[in-house]
Amino acid sequence: MHQPNKPLTSDKPAAPAVARAAAVLDLIARSAVPLSLADLARETGLPKSTLHGLCGTLAQLNLITRLDGGQMTLGPHIMMWANAFLARIDITQEFFASWDDMRVLPSETITLSIRDGAEVVYIACRNGSRPLGFTFRTGMRLPSVYTATGKAMLGTLPDEAVRKLLSGDAAWPEPLTSQGPRGVDELLAELAEGRRRGYSVDREGVREGMYCFGAPVFDSNGPEAVAGVAVSILSGEVDDALQERAGQAIRSLAQRLSERLGAAHRA
Repeated sequence: MHQPNKPLTSDKPAAPAVARAAAVLDLIARSAVPLSLADLARETGLPKSTLHGLCGTLAQLNLITRLDGGQMTLGPHIMMWANAFLARIDITQEFFASWDDMRVLPSETITLSIRDGAEVVYIACRNGSRPLGFTFRTGMRLPSVYTATGKAMLGTLPDEAVRKLLSGDAAWPEPLTSQGPRGVDELLAELAEGRRRGYSVDREGVREGMYCFGAPVFDSNGPEAVAGVAVSILSGEVDDALQERAGQAIRSLAQRLSERLGAAHRA
């Protein structure tokens, strides 16, 4: 289950009742199972009498829902807030604006994609001023196993989930170049390397002569990435120093987008 919170009184918020309500909603949101009043009392350190009144008010406002056994889950009113928050965020505009603001590798190609099964779908692309011999297009689909964004997103899945996604001989896509992984075991080794390093690398798997460095983007719902970002560079220009610079830059961009989507900061 979730980790116990620090005592709520230690932060001395200006509106303690609001802070207590937010803490209760956070606990319920993070829990994989519905929580009882006793669970909330243990985690928050608040008296059951205080929580009883607080949860009653939250239930009246449809912010939590009481199940038949007395346990509590988030209520439907939360979705109105979530939808309003997401409606104000144009992730593609934020993607371009954040990269420009970072002023790192401004001439290179950047992409934003989501995963659809074993493929990635590019939802935003800015092709750089230096030709790569390959043009990314919005709506383009590529096999996830060869792309930097695909590897970044697959790397947030358990290995067994990746195996299941790519099970069977017919499930492994045709190579795009002479490079790139040639099977699940080779891919899993690359994913493990990417997790340790903090970013994924496509070494000419999409196009010979092009390296791409990718990182996963998260929202508030869990450990699985909802998108991936990448920067593409001519392979002849990539050395260890440039790779690390590009990798850290794309990690920073992914973190910015994740925070805008409500994800907690990730080390």
